[in-house]
Amino acid sequence: MDDDEVIAEHDALPVSVGDRLRAAREAKGLGLDEVAAETRIAKRHLEQIEAGELEELPGRTYAVGFSRSYAKLLELDDDEIARDVRAELASYEQTENVRPREFEPGDPARVPSARLAWFSAFAGLAIFAAGCVFLWSSFIAPAGQLPALGSEEAPAAASDTPDSQAPAELTASSQPADQVIFTALEEGIWVKFYERGGAQLMQKQMSLGETYTVPAGADGPLLWTGRPDALKITVGGNPVPKLSETDRVMKDVPVTADALLVRQNVGEAASPTA
Repeated sequence: MDDDEVIAEHDALPVSVGDRLRAAREAKGLGLDEVAAETRIAKRHLEQIEAGELEELPGRTYAVGFSRSYAKLLELDDDEIARDVRAELASYEQTENVRPREFEPGDPARVPSARLAWFSAFAGLAIFAAGCVFLWSSFIAPAGQLPALGSEEAPAAASDTPDSQAPAELTASSQPADQVIFTALEEGIWVKFYERGGAQLMQKQMSLGETYTVPAGADGPLLWTGRPDALKITVGGNPVPKLSETDRVMKDVPVTADALLVRQNVGEAASPTA
């Protein structure tokens, strides 16, 4: 094989997303600190992207979103970069799934010690004895006090009292009409709430089911997130449509009660009538 064939074969080898982004950044003479300041992506995440450690990022959505923002800054095809990132992540997940798990029975570090085995047996006996004592006490002691034989009054049913109304029925009416609450529908949803002047209200990765109430006195509150499709919104306890049904970066989105209700009314007006 001559030198020309070697060079052609080397050029045909696939280049990772991280290599392409790093080469484009160096060609523009930018440093990672400058890129981090422009994209507002942590420098360590940029280093992981360039090193090809996409699986080390918080999740697939952030790997795709960060790489797309990085590509836009470098004037690259962000759709192509996002597609290649998904392919690299899929290749990594497939490799992890087929990797065999080895276990060496003769390894002393993996075999429980005799002391641990005795402790486990003693704990099991203690739990068994406690269960027997509980069952015996429940058998010989009455579960509740019976009413007196001479009592002619039947206890009032719980459903007859006005206090038996389910709290869930009062939730919507007990909330202020302009109260805006966001609820994460998935794990690790990154959000940033801030005022129109730039003052930050809250920035974090919300856990599944975690809620955030927009402060009533906030000056023109705005939202920045990469997963608007994973955020449930209620205004005054009533659900309103999501900001988007797809995962994409949305920034400077007004999240006041009036702005969200206007979005809802616009959506209803645009939908065809039955």
